[in-house]
Amino acid sequence: MPSPRKPRIDIDITVEAGAWPPTRGLRGLVRKAVDAALQETGVDAGTGSELSVVFSDDAHIRRLNAGWRGKDKPTNVLSFPAFPVELGVPIPPMLGDIVLAAETVAREATVEGKPLDHHITHLVVHGLLHLLGHDHEDEAEAEVMEALEKAALARLAIPDPYA
Repeated sequence: MPSPRKPRIDIDITVEAGAWPPTRGLRGLVRKAVDAALQETGVDAGTGSELSVVFSDDAHIRRLNAGWRGKDKPTNVLSFPAFPVELGVPIPPMLGDIVLAAETVAREATVEGKPLDHHITHLVVHGLLHLLGHDHEDEAEAEVMEALEKAALARLAIPDPYA
């Protein structure tokens, strides 16, 4: 008798604006990033969950950042949880949204000398960790979150993004 299928996160990808790689490639990057982060965190996916990843541009993310965080500037990634998540409990049926900004992500990858796909993968892992209840508001939280990011990326043979 085959073993039951492990619950996973269903991912909806939208490319709404900006110069991004082809959607098929983005879908693969996002799937690998999500799977690596879940493996590293050991999060219980329960009976499954949904996640939305939106690939947008600086203008859109600037409006979101101003409206939700009071910061009138673009940023690389924002996360919007659908429900509050507590560490150590199964995740809800809908995690929320991760939104990335094309110009900022591309600029950072160039300045930092990183392949664009590595940077996108890192930001998806970072955004997902936020949706899973992690944060970096204080030094102790930041250390935990960065360690999880590094370990998840190492699973994908992506070098330490903070080195």
